[in-house]
Amino acid sequence: MLPSRFLAICFAAGVALLVNTRRTDAQTQTPSVGVAARAAARTYREKNEGAIVTEFAELLSLPNLASDSTNIRRNANHLLGMLGKRGFVNTRLLTVPNAPPAVYGELPAPGASRTLVLYAHYDGQPLDPKQWSSPPWSPVLRTGEVTTGGRIIPIPGDGGHIDPEARLYGRSAGDDKGSIITMLTALDAMRDGGVKPSVNIKVFFEGEEEAGSPHLQKILETYASQLTGDAWLFCDGPVHQSGRQQLSFGQRGITAFDLTVFGPTRPLHSGHYGNWAPNPAALIANLIASMRDDDGRIRIAGYYDDVKPVSPAERKAIAALPAYDSTLRRALGLAHTEAKDALLAERIMLPAFNVRGIRVGGVRETGSNTIASEAYASFDLRLVPNQTPERVQKLVEDHIRKQGYYVTRDSVTLATRLAHARVAQLTWEHGYPPSRAPMDGPFGKAVIAAMSDGAAEPPLINPTVGGSGPAYLFEQILRVPMISLPMANYDDNQHAADENLKIRNLWDGIEMYSALLADIGKFWGPRPTP
Repeated sequence: MLPSRFLAICFAAGVALLVNTRRTDAQTQTPSVGVAARAAARTYREKNEGAIVTEFAELLSLPNLASDSTNIRRNANHLLGMLGKRGFVNTRLLTVPNAPPAVYGELPAPGASRTLVLYAHYDGQPLDPKQWSSPPWSPVLRTGEVTTGGRIIPIPGDGGHIDPEARLYGRSAGDDKGSIITMLTALDAMRDGGVKPSVNIKVFFEGEEEAGSPHLQKILETYASQLTGDAWLFCDGPVHQSGRQQLSFGQRGITAFDLTVFGPTRPLHSGHYGNWAPNPAALIANLIASMRDDDGRIRIAGYYDDVKPVSPAERKAIAALPAYDSTLRRALGLAHTEAKDALLAERIMLPAFNVRGIRVGGVRETGSNTIASEAYASFDLRLVPNQTPERVQKLVEDHIRKQGYYVTRDSVTLATRLAHARVAQLTWEHGYPPSRAPMDGPFGKAVIAAMSDGAAEPPLINPTVGGSGPAYLFEQILRVPMISLPMANYDDNQHAADENLKIRNLWDGIEMYSALLADIGKFWGPRPTP
């Protein structure tokens, strides 16, 4: 006869199994809103894969440099048509003088008290077509990465399916037209599946983000009454390197500059004049080394004085991220990374001083025994709270002066060169400060809950992304929080040649947006009465 204690344990286990079975049955019969929305998105996508990618390719085929006013306007008008096709109302181009238009539209949700504004940008980075494996504005679908032999395949017609590991190549595929096609296709899927948005939706597609958003402040100030909402989602950027979806609560700020140092007024024979005429190549190399070390530590006095310390909540979020750095190092061929292999998520919480290019003289087949006349270097500086571009620019110029240089932002004449032993000319680009939304605010909690409902895994929570964006303007001018919601693959060659979007990320993004827009109103709750 079995002991009574063993029988009791068996009975308890049986009860637990029965309860769990009934709970599972109930969940199966009445799926959550998130589960239903994701299922509707999947069903719609599986029926329309070719049509979705074809529409995406049409959008990518429009050249989209912010400086190309004719084609930028073509992009904007094309996007207005895409919004009209989805039933958006009050669609229009938001314009200010001498700026690419922003594309705007509204999609009201009956009964909703909250309004969510979705931000994306439709302009792309400048490029050199010769560096691309296929023309940048002639999108092609490949079986995989071009670097591993991915071959071009046709986009299937009606009812055809696409391997999720395939990639669509074209400028702005990942940054940031992919976000636009994803959110609009999610709305198609919701409508087809009878799933209703739980919030009023507005969209704002910027046309000069990659040019530094120099007119964004004016646009936001001019159209502030139309752009009202409870919060904004910054729909841009890549998912976590592990492939998991992530939410980012901050963006680093940025400022950038080009530096020129001077030698003789004409190139000189290095044998006849070496060790006599100042060599601008050596000068600029030493100047760069004085500003940052090989480990990324910025050597400029006072540079870290304004940096806001990382909070305990942010440290906890970083600690919860997947341990992926060693995998990433192997993929990138790096034996070690800066700061004794410090975590990437920790490093992007700090300022960065990046040397993005150096040009002087010639090398290899163009090398010659000469002392160059000038040397050039280009830098981008990523900022964190509470740094400002103005303060950083002053620190940089003060540092260069301390190295013995006459610093100017003006053109350099012969008289200037004769008057000063060392001359440094700086040309600063438009910049903006960082931003970081609270991780425990009502909006952040609602986004996390909506994205988790029905997902295989909850999203990773990242205090900030390494890239920069103009989120601070939305917070300062419109007085609302902004959180970043990325969907592109981390290896999308963002800003580089052969930019691409992995089809799996497109499919996952459609499901993600469907669940988010269907569910967030419930978790967010009604707007508080004034």
